[in-house]
Amino acid sequence: MTRVMHKRSVSKPDGRAMHLYAHAPVTIEGDVPVPPGAAPTPSPHLRWHPLRGEWVAYAGHRQHRTFLPPPEWDPLAPTVDPDAPTEVPRGTWEIAVFENRFPTLFGGSHERPELIVETAPGRGACEVVVYQQEATGSLGALPLPRIEMLIDVWADRTAELGARDDVAYVFPFENRGVEVGVTLHHPHGQIYAYPFVPPSAARELEQQRAYLHERGRGLLERMIERELVDGRRVLYDGEGAVAFVPACARWAYEVWVAPRRPAPRFDDLERAERRDLARALKTVLLKLDGLWSAPMPYMLVFHQAPSDGALHPEAHLHAEIYPALRLPGRLKYLAGSEIGAGVFTADTFPEEKAAELRAIEVRLA
Repeated sequence: MTRVMHKRSVSKPDGRAMHLYAHAPVTIEGDVPVPPGAAPTPSPHLRWHPLRGEWVAYAGHRQHRTFLPPPEWDPLAPTVDPDAPTEVPRGTWEIAVFENRFPTLFGGSHERPELIVETAPGRGACEVVVYQQEATGSLGALPLPRIEMLIDVWADRTAELGARDDVAYVFPFENRGVEVGVTLHHPHGQIYAYPFVPPSAARELEQQRAYLHERGRGLLERMIERELVDGRRVLYDGEGAVAFVPACARWAYEVWVAPRRPAPRFDDLERAERRDLARALKTVLLKLDGLWSAPMPYMLVFHQAPSDGALHPEAHLHAEIYPALRLPGRLKYLAGSEIGAGVFTADTFPEEKAAELRAIEVRLA
């Protein structure tokens, strides 16, 4: 059954935009809230790294962002007491998206210090994506219809943010666990809308563009075909989406999730593909959590086509999941080779880690 997604957009008292999504018309109880305290005045800027050939973002105001508050002060939970407002209102919404109060990138940024390297205002956008009203849980534990709606939300935000003049690339992601720097426990993700194509995505696009030019087909599309034929590293094989530990995995338990068809961006996905992508993503996250008694910390990132108005037949939307838990003999920290030289040294084999994940039984109901 195809569900209709309803959206309601409002402006918070401090001027930040908020978008509320649900399968039924969205209602708001009380006033639209904003947390107490003086609102920061973000003005991030960029500095060019001449040796690496990439931008570095500077946002000093982020030092004052909320850091691991106690459960009774959850800024991502619906406001209960009007005298103690949070970021989101009470109401019938299921997913909330709002502009980050402490953004790394900000559309109104004007700062551009004079330095010995090139600088630029840190324009763009940073949004917080709240997966549910409840304070506990995880992305993988969400019901399938909610994960499918989240894919619709990512598509909506990709289209809206990507239409801005100051945005070149829309990057949805989630950091889960204090091991990767999470500052709020409430289940949530983020979206960064960069004014440039970030280096990792740019490198992938360069490789995909060259392969398409030489072979006449998509690089990731071909990888998916070969992984499905091999079969040893495949975790999910659906009609519209797949998930697998890539043969070239740099991290132990690294997993890629992608539509079978080389759809460039979220907003290019068809309904059946979104539904199956939700099943693939939930399957993988439940398998990762099933390896240990505690939820596995991870970084979940989505790579898609740039938002520059051009066609990108080389681009193939996909998620890359990097588990980040240190256990003896299982996962590793980034060290000198990885950070200093950019060369990963894998202590485990993708086939071994895929076998462990394939053995975890999950239920998608």
